[in-house]
Parts: sequence; C-alpha cells; structure tokens
Amino acid sequence: MLLENKVAIVTGSGNGIGRAIAERFAREGASVTIAEFEESAGNEVADAINASGGKAFFHKTDTSDSDSVRETVAATIAHFGTVNTLVNNAAAFVFGKVEDVTPADWQRVFGVNVIGYANMVRECLPELRKNGGGTIVNLASVSSYIAQPSFIPYNSSKGAVAQLTRCLAMDLASDNIRVNGVCPGSIRTRATDRHIASLGLDPEKAYADFGKDSLLKRMGKPEEIAAGVVFLASEESSFMTGAHIVIDGGATID
Repeated sequence: MLLENKVAIVTGSGNGIGRAIAERFAREGASVTIAEFEESAGNEVADAINASGGKAFFHKTDTSDSDSVRETVAATIAHFGTVNTLVNNAAAFVFGKVEDVTPADWQRVFGVNVIGYANMVRECLPELRKNGGGTIVNLASVSSYIAQPSFIPYNSSKGAVAQLTRCLAMDLASDNIRVNGVCPGSIRTRATDRHIASLGLDPEKAYADFGKDSLLKRMGKPEEIAAGVVFLASEESSFMTGAHIVIDGGATID
C-alpha cells in the first residue's frame, strides 16, 4: 500500500473528486480526515470508509475561515496522532463574465480556492515540520492554463493555485515538504451536473459535448484524478516538487 501508516487531510471530500481521493487514500492504507463543509456528505463518506475497513473521521471545515481550519488540523492530530499529507481540494465554482461577477463572488472564489488552500497549509506546517517533512497536493485545473468563455473568476483562482503551488514548493523544500498539483480536465461530478443545470443544458448532450475535446472522446472519472493524487502524495513521486500533472484525456495538448 502506497500510503500505509500515513495520516491525510482531504478538503472538500464529501463528494466528487474529493470523495474519490479520500476513498483511494484509505485503500492505500492512510487514515483520512474528511474535511468537508456539508455535514451529511462528510459523515456519509467517513462512514463508508470505516465500514469498508478503512480509517476516517469527519470534521466540518470551512477552509476560508482560519479558526475552522485550525480546529480541523487540531482535531486530526488529536484523533490520529499527526498529519503527513494535505490535499487541498475544496473549491467554489463561480463563473461569469467580468461585468457579471460581484465583489462577493470574487471574495468567495478566492476565499475558498486560494486563501483556503493557504490557510490549510499554514496550519499543517508545524506538524509536517515536526515530522521531518510531508506532502501537499493542490487541486488546480486545466483552467489554470487555458482561457474559457465566461469563466473569469474560476480560471483566475485556479491560475493563482498553480502559482501558489510553485511558490510553496520553493519555500518548503528545505523542510522536506514536497508540494505538487493536479490539473483535471472535464470530470463528471456533482459540480459538473450543477453547472450543466445552471446553463439549462440537456445533461446527456452536455456530457458528450464536454468530452469531445478530449483525445479519448469522453469526460474523466473522479477515480482517475484520485490515482494521480495518490502518486504525488506517495514516495513514488519522491523527486517531484513544484510540478503539475495534467489529467485531461489530452484535451489541452494543442
């Protein structure tokens, strides 16, 4: 098992990609804190992992709130004894053209997608340093690198995540803390379903359209992203830091 005896915090792990990551981590031997804002979803994931023989517990977390983040990290250490790995996955999905986006929208998308990541890193750092190192994996996006119509707030935040990852890798290398990112393409999740509904699109047609730019002609699965995150969190990637793995079926190669 790639993460045997490790303790991980996975934010936004109540559904979608975050849930797939938490479940895969547990199968790889990690004890997992389900750091999720939605209580019912977070408890469901923790219960499912424990029922299947893994180790997990839920702690309600608002990553944009420093006090909430501090409580989650403290609860993890109290429950599992330490923290070895942080996966920043929680995200706010805010879309629109610049004239449509309110100051509150900007505060929300950056509060969760960028400041929330930084909050989690800051609070985990003392324990990671005490352990002599660890791993951090940030969920960026292909939206970190490409422009998309009416995606200004989301893409801006994900571009910041990519740069945050590089800067953290540089600053934390001397602490033996590796920081890398994963950039998913079109993945079928609850957030995707909500976006489709907000646009008033036919779901099946939208799934086909969203996957057509992939060389593999389909959308990805959350489990396929989780595999990349496990790799970056494990010693299999021991000589990688400041890097981003793009998992998009080849959609952005040209």
